[in-house]
Amino acid sequence: MKTLVIGTGGREHALALALSHDPAVTEVHAAPGNPGIGAVATLHDVDPMDGAAVAALAASIGADLVVIGPEAPLVAGVADAVRDAGIACFGPSLEAARLEGSKAFSKEVMAAAGVPTAGSHTCTTPEEVAAALDAFGAPYVVKDDSLAAGKGVVVTTDREEALAHAAGCDRVVVEEFLDGPEFSIFVVCDGTTGVPLLPAQDFKRIFDGGRGPNTGGMGSYAPLAWLPGDMVQAVMAKVVVPTLAEMQRRGAPFVGCLYVGLALTSTGPKVIEFNCRFGDPDTQPVLALLTSPLGQLLAAAAAGDLAAVPEPTFAEGAAVTVVMASAGYPEGSRSGDVIVGTETLLEEDDVDVIHAGTARTGAGLVTAGGRVLAVRATGTDVADARAKAYEGISSISFPGAQWRRDIAAEPLGAVEGAAARTD
Repeated sequence: MKTLVIGTGGREHALALALSHDPAVTEVHAAPGNPGIGAVATLHDVDPMDGAAVAALAASIGADLVVIGPEAPLVAGVADAVRDAGIACFGPSLEAARLEGSKAFSKEVMAAAGVPTAGSHTCTTPEEVAAALDAFGAPYVVKDDSLAAGKGVVVTTDREEALAHAAGCDRVVVEEFLDGPEFSIFVVCDGTTGVPLLPAQDFKRIFDGGRGPNTGGMGSYAPLAWLPGDMVQAVMAKVVVPTLAEMQRRGAPFVGCLYVGLALTSTGPKVIEFNCRFGDPDTQPVLALLTSPLGQLLAAAAAGDLAAVPEPTFAEGAAVTVVMASAGYPEGSRSGDVIVGTETLLEEDDVDVIHAGTARTGAGLVTAGGRVLAVRATGTDVADARAKAYEGISSISFPGAQWRRDIAAEPLGAVEGAAARTD
């Protein structure tokens, strides 16, 4: 099986690595990829947002499966272009990708499917926003309706900050605050059924203790020992099954990864958001623990036949990912800073350097984005994996590098999502 991964980031590097370990995968290609992906895949300089170009590339290399990583190409309909060319694609159609492309649409689907989620109001005017904020009270949750690379959400006790964020968006969803630890479940879907992977926890805020503005994600770990043993089955029954049925009813069956972001509230799990693709970085530790073939699983989903392959299996122990970001992130980023030390981890069996925003120049490996790279480690338990990840971080440096020191420090889920942070 020849595979083509679309995207440039850490998620795509983790996917390419996992696909390269599948004995049924004979070739891994990526477009456009990054220097880390280039170590396990053939790179092609194709715009991931150009559906016709992606489909043409897939045809030219004889790809048996295209895996689209980021949300933007999915929301733009690139998966449709690939399927129209007669090539199997893991990733939802333009219509199904609206689950992430529009927060308002996502809430509409959840309501129709009876999915437990936060109460919400969709607002287009300052007056509507003000009324919604007053209706729910503090802490205030304001979400940009459209894609915002994981940074379109403000959770604050400052009403003026909430109003200001809404003023910068065309349309927003104002939500009830969900108090409880957050977790993610990735569900591989074939349009009618879904197969869950390990739950993970993502750390969104830039600073230790869950403080500062939201980012695309500063680290993650799996599995979650604090999560009740029946939680995955409950989420599948109460969230995933009715959502897939509702999307089928709407004529937009969901084929791809349904990312379910949840809060474990005092009244049970409630959905914070749906995404239409694997999360980044929270997919990274999950894939590090995967022991069954990823390519065969994704190909079966793309073919609408998940029943044809065994359910995924995972190694004992745990995995932790810690992200290193560039100076100025998340408000901005700095490019061109030389990165040193990644080569020291190449021989480590249980530590990977996952590239996200990197490039190769005459100066060597340099920064080329906000989240530059991640160190991912596996261990006998969370503490062991965490120690290895931070030891790896200490080997790498670049000017202005920033990272959190508390990723997976509280494996009871108490750091992220347990309270609104405003500082």
